Amino acid sequence: MSAKAYYELIKPGVTYGNLLTTVAGFLLASRGDINLTLFVAITLGMGLVIGSACAFNNYFDQDIDRIMTRTQKRSIVAGLVPAKNALIFAGIIGFIGFTLLALFTNLLTVVIAFLGFIIYIVLYGMLSKRMSIHGTLVGSVSGAMPILAGYTAVTNNIDAGAIILFMILFFWQMPEFYSIAIYRRNEYKQAGIPVMPVVKGVQSTKIQMLVYIVAFAVSAMSLSLFRYTGYIYLLVMMLMGLWWTWLGLSGFTTKNDNSWARKVFRFSLVILVVFSALISLENWIA
Repeated sequence: MSAKAYYELIKPGVTYGNLLTTVAGFLLASRGDINLTLFVAITLGMGLVIGSACAFNNYFDQDIDRIMTRTQKRSIVAGLVPAKNALIFAGIIGFIGFTLLALFTNLLTVVIAFLGFIIYIVLYGMLSKRMSIHGTLVGSVSGAMPILAGYTAVTNNIDAGAIILFMILFFWQMPEFYSIAIYRRNEYKQAGIPVMPVVKGVQSTKIQMLVYIVAFAVSAMSLSLFRYTGYIYLLVMMLMGLWWTWLGLSGFTTKNDNSWARKVFRFSLVILVVFSALISLENWIA
């Protein structure tokens, strides 16, 4: 039972990706006036809460993880961490995370973090992912909570900026996950997970992806229309949105769905990093 095996329980890629958006939301809301104590609290607190949710998800997904090739080496399934220990670990880091948020942020942020936590573990992981084609929608709600929590840690208010940030991350996740579901569709089918490409087919999934890509681009640019960001952000996101839209359209003529889906997935990560960097630096580049 190595420290690395416990570290892997938090799904580092998922945790750090969500933490990136948390920090970005915080910095955008701060408008250059950064409260260092609050910054450390929201970063550590949300990092631990997100990691805890992922660790709980690892515990409850053991049956699926044993079937899918990409998850068979996860710590619990591989026998590196006893299931009981994983639960204890998840509970401890979650408690510490929520305690930090409660002590140093505000009630609204704690509620948002808790909602994201419960939605991811229960409504998504334990229920909708296994039972409905709409599981991705539910999962995207939880995935949009971290940037909202980062923003409200500063503002303590759900304003237009908070709503727009939530929608941006919600829309971003749909094509990002659907692209994975396309090139991993055989694994999802084998595990009995009713993802869009398995239930409705790849072509229908491509249409859905394009719709959400356009929705992402429009919502991302609306930050500038509401004057939360400046012209540099608007220009960059407009260009990236157009490129992602073109990439989505190219899926209807591709001869290799899996290769195309991987390209869409990789670009989704690029655009998320660029978006997060731009809103984080907005007050210095505007």
